Amino acid sequence: MKIHEYQGKEILRKFGVATPRGIPCFSVDEAVKAAEQLGGKIWVVKAQIHAGGRGKGGGVKLAKSLDEVRQHAGSILGMQLKTHQTGPEGQKVRRLLIEDGADIRKEYYVAALTDRATQKVAMMASSEGGMDIEEVAHKTPEKIIKVFVDPLVGITDEQAKQLAVGIGVPEASQAQAIDTFKKLYTCYMETDASLAEINPLIHEGDGTVKALDAKFNFDSNALYRQPEIVAMRDLDEEDADEIEASKFDLAYISLDGNIGCLVNGAGLAMATMDTIKLFGAEPANFLDVGGGATTEKVTEAFKIMLKNPKVKGILVNIFGGIMRCDTIATGVVAAARETHLSVPLVVRMKGTNEEIGKQILKDSGLPIISADSMAEAATKIVEAVK
Repeated sequence: MKIHEYQGKEILRKFGVATPRGIPCFSVDEAVKAAEQLGGKIWVVKAQIHAGGRGKGGGVKLAKSLDEVRQHAGSILGMQLKTHQTGPEGQKVRRLLIEDGADIRKEYYVAALTDRATQKVAMMASSEGGMDIEEVAHKTPEKIIKVFVDPLVGITDEQAKQLAVGIGVPEASQAQAIDTFKKLYTCYMETDASLAEINPLIHEGDGTVKALDAKFNFDSNALYRQPEIVAMRDLDEEDADEIEASKFDLAYISLDGNIGCLVNGAGLAMATMDTIKLFGAEPANFLDVGGGATTEKVTEAFKIMLKNPKVKGILVNIFGGIMRCDTIATGVVAAARETHLSVPLVVRMKGTNEEIGKQILKDSGLPIISADSMAEAATKIVEAVK
């Protein structure tokens, strides 16, 4: 789950991290009132969407008068903001953040994220703030400093200082930077985040260290114990089909191809999509029904896939371990009938009750194409779609 920048800054402030003053707005008039409330002579008008690169896409503007605040708010609100993270279709801007201007002398990057290889929390920092960290990693990897924190111990003063010194924070501001890094780590742990990123973390003219931006991703499996964060969820920023799928405990992600995929297990789903691409076609979705698929779940999965007008065929690829092939077969037949399936359907099953499952498909009288291997299944669905 993701949240907006202004919500991320609210969380950071709760943990003692300094941020500029800002007010979220939903209309042009609210934006002007917010600027009046903040006072001062310079404001920043910032689009709020779940994507980075907003400035490059025209979603962040500096205003030096209330008239400019009104002008920028009017042009940004409602725009289809396109960034490298939204894709070519962009994302509609429905919220703004009006914020104090900042006296930026230097921009840094810092983030806390889970590192599964070491089973620790990676704290990353760079002197190249304000840029995409992927670009920094590609062009100048030596400018990324990492420390790995044992979650049973927590980040130490020495580790935080290593980051501050490593990215070149001036000595007079190192104490605040160290304090900021430690508070970011605490925030990351206590909110069940999978990513807590400040980009940029700025050094102002008076020596103050502040979070000028905030990006959070949260572990969906831990949301049950984070009701305040769940309340921040913005469904307008999420794919409607993915929201619908989550109600049935289905892991669904829309893609750009024309072959719908229904698979049990994330690894098998990835391999299935790769196989489809190998045989010259493109998957229309990632869909993992998990190990406890019921007839209802399979039917809902079919309905969600078929909502996509690009889908010209469906490939079902099941490994019957915990999940029995006959259960899936029953669900597939019921789903095909309920949705009045009119596109080609290829089913490949292996594992528990495989033969029973295949017989259920055969006895259904439906034009279901069977396959024994992933290669055969991919070949058949690609041919059927063509």
